[in-house]
Amino acid sequence: MNDEELSGRLREAAEAHRPDRARMLARIERGMAGGPAAGAVRPPRVVRPWLRVAGATAAVCGVLAAGAFAVTSAGDDARARGGRVASAPSATAKTPDSPAPDAPAAKTPLRPEDGPLWTGGVVDPNSNPYWAQSNVTLRTTEPLSALTVELRVAETGGVNSTGSWRSLPEPDFTVSVNESGGYLVYRWTLRPGRTVPAGTHTFAGQYNHAEGDRDATGDSVTAHAVRASGGKAAVGDRFGRAR
Repeated sequence: MNDEELSGRLREAAEAHRPDRARMLARIERGMAGGPAAGAVRPPRVVRPWLRVAGATAAVCGVLAAGAFAVTSAGDDARARGGRVASAPSATAKTPDSPAPDAPAAKTPLRPEDGPLWTGGVVDPNSNPYWAQSNVTLRTTEPLSALTVELRVAETGGVNSTGSWRSLPEPDFTVSVNESGGYLVYRWTLRPGRTVPAGTHTFAGQYNHAEGDRDATGDSVTAHAVRASGGKAAVGDRFGRAR
């Protein structure tokens, strides 16, 4: 076959061929949409490192934003109710280890008379520039089933006890002397089952003190009693200046 015959047959074949336009348009559309051709193998997806970082950052930002929204919402809700949003305690906050101090005990009013009971205090006139005796007079118009007499001598310098006595029977009372809060304290307490009869009774505390005139205006006496017939009484008095 010569060249002319070959060219003629190719021309006849080309004229006889009719292309499928619908199939060609479909292939073009798939190519424009990025879809793989039938039978094509999809290459493996490669994740860039900067994409991972960006994704993690976006996730953290999302969590923080959600937390901020939740706190703001809680605060708005609490304010709407007139309440307060609780916050975490500071690391330096301290809880008191010990409770608040007790309130001071009520003091006996220094009134010399209460019902059947009366008392008064005076420095014995036989006291001297080195030694003194404080005399307490207690008068009751009714028998007493309980009694505590307390003489408080202020520590004005060199004050120390040298003894005490009372006009009532010694076995009826317990006696104590101690230093407390800047005072030398004498205390006479009626024993259970004993009774103080109606009448006038004396209690005395003796002590040394610094040389010279001693100011006894800080000294005092108090007495608490229970009447045999029922009811309580409390009296008190202050002393004057001693020699």
